[in-house]
Amino acid sequence: MDFIRSAPIPGLQVLVLLVYAIGPNLAEQEVENLSGLSTNPEKNIFAIRDNGTTCLMAEFSARIVVPYEVPSSNEVDWDTEDATIQLPRDTEIKGKCWNNESELHLSWLDKSYTLKLFFVKDAQDFTKSTGRSWKMSKVQFLYDPSERTHFKAGARPGKQTATSHHLSLMTTPVGMSYECEATEKVSLVSSDQKKIVVLFLSEVHIQPFDIKSDFVFSEEYKCLTDQRKQLEETLPLILGLILGLAIVIILAVYHIHHKMTANQVQIPQDRSLYKHMG
Repeated sequence: MDFIRSAPIPGLQVLVLLVYAIGPNLAEQEVENLSGLSTNPEKNIFAIRDNGTTCLMAEFSARIVVPYEVPSSNEVDWDTEDATIQLPRDTEIKGKCWNNESELHLSWLDKSYTLKLFFVKDAQDFTKSTGRSWKMSKVQFLYDPSERTHFKAGARPGKQTATSHHLSLMTTPVGMSYECEATEKVSLVSSDQKKIVVLFLSEVHIQPFDIKSDFVFSEEYKCLTDQRKQLEETLPLILGLILGLAIVIILAVYHIHHKMTANQVQIPQDRSLYKHMG
């Protein structure tokens, strides 16, 4: 630290202090590909750890549909094809965790493809009771049409980047994880003549901040689609129970009424019968 004291430029001192302060934290962040633990071959599990504690966990299945151009039969025009790319298990992981921002970078096939997910904490209130929230704020997908696993020969060359800015996906109260079984669609604009690349995420369970236990998600906050589906599944059961309870109550009332009326003295309606009474 003698170098810091002898540095004549205050700005340089600040820079060196930042390197000493931030550098060790970044070095201690490690990544884990736990996809082999999933029974679903299309589902991936990733974790980022900082100082021996999990700071980001993500489980999901990802499929990307990419439009690209190939020469038409007349060898003059271009036809559009769609490449469907499934996120594989043998994925290279990188990522970073900060207090208010987190990133998850996934690359495969010698970095011919890279999917980047960005998360931020929102300073605005999620609700008056829960306070702040986090969300997925940006998605990037980098791809190379010259890679032949998913793209046909003759595809227009040149590495491309598809991006979606200013997202507000998966908005979740801070301290909770986001869960959604339903498939979610994210549209990205490609640098390849503004084509629309579509990312499909399903069986999602993500928490990029404030994980309380190592490798364990916090309490789940379900997406609206799953909430509606759960309501649709339980509503007939609830209505059936209410209807059954109403029938039981009606039968019980009828039985009580019938028993009470049966024990009462029957007064003849024909007045001529009164002389036989007593």
